Amino acid sequence: MSTPIYEQALGEDFRRLQPELQDYFSLAPGSGQYGVGEGTFDVVGCRQAWLRPLLRLTGSEEAFFPEYGEGVPFRIENHAHLDPFGRSSLTARREIRFPGRTRMFQDTTSITGRHGRSQLVDYVGRYRRLVTDLNLSVTADGKLRGVSEASRLLLGPLRIPLPGALDAKAYAEQWWDPAGGPAGKHRIQVKVIQPQIGLVLVYAGSFDYRLRPYAGGNRAQAFLPGYAQPDRWENRV
Repeated sequence: MSTPIYEQALGEDFRRLQPELQDYFSLAPGSGQYGVGEGTFDVVGCRQAWLRPLLRLTGSEEAFFPEYGEGVPFRIENHAHLDPFGRSSLTARREIRFPGRTRMFQDTTSITGRHGRSQLVDYVGRYRRLVTDLNLSVTADGKLRGVSEASRLLLGPLRIPLPGALDAKAYAEQWWDPAGGPAGKHRIQVKVIQPQIGLVLVYAGSFDYRLRPYAGGNRAQAFLPGYAQPDRWENRV
């Protein structure tokens, strides 16, 4: 079984994470298991009403969505695998269950050897058109922080870097809250901010997490269930 991609990216800092976070980010290709989280977002979606019609146009991308809600249940699945190009990857599928409609948000994070070091690159949406670098750090109290930077659009043969004035950055923090219930809870908060617009998307909440075996005990490193496959894979960064 290979080294988990978050451990590769963080190096020695991985051991500074809270033990529960180390467990969460230790899923690796060939483990024969996938992760399932279920919980509630305290807040999720686009708070700016004037921006929602624009986000409605991108709803089919399964990356952004126009709804906003509070106390919204959600489910996440994490699948560790090798992508078709042999890169160790983690594909996440999130079901956000707004009243009357469930929205999907999916991405694949892959490890690359850019700039002479291990780098996480995130491919967002069902077509994986939006690509961004992930820069990780560990706080003094063991939380994981991540910032998405240097986004690119992959449109057919074109690779279009987004200039700073247009690029939206995601700021994420994840941690274990021992006071989040009788057995504790995982917590996450993410803000997507665009310099000219401000806050585009936010989600924050808590969830329980467990590992489940793949049907038939499948341990192939490249295995990813058909329903979790994106509509397109990209080998460009």
